[in-house]
Parts: sequence; structure tokens; C-alpha cells
Amino acid sequence: MIGVLIGIIFALIVLGIVWWAIQQLLPLIPLGEPFRKIIYVLLTILMVVIVLWVIIMLLGMAGIHVPVFGSALR
Repeated sequence: MIGVLIGIIFALIVLGIVWWAIQQLLPLIPLGEPFRKIIYVLLTILMVVIVLWVIIMLLGMAGIHVPVFGSALR
């Protein structure tokens, strides 16, 4: 269980560094403002989905089972 927590913390650190790098490099790409905003919004949605997935995994390790997407319909 400790190994899983360390793995999740490591994954979130790497994800944070990738997020920071994308935010630093996105202004260097020659895109129009609407496309830049669309990319930023899509990246934000992706980051929120990943963080929610990690939270659901942590709750599952604690014994609290949260139905995810299609599993609630079964």
C-alpha cells in the first residue's frame, strides 16, 4: 500500500511538471488566440479528469468505492 501511495505521488509530481512545461511552452507556439484558448481548456479538462481519477483510486484504497462512469449502470 505504501508503494502505491509513493507511485501516485510520483505520478502527480511528474504530471505537475508536464503541466508547468506546457504552460511555459504554449505561448511560444504561433497560434491564433481562439486556438490557444481551446488547447488550454482541453488541457485543463484533461488535468481535472486525471486528478479525479487519482482521488477515486485513493478512495478505493481507503475502502470507499465510488462508482465510475459506466459501472453505476450495471
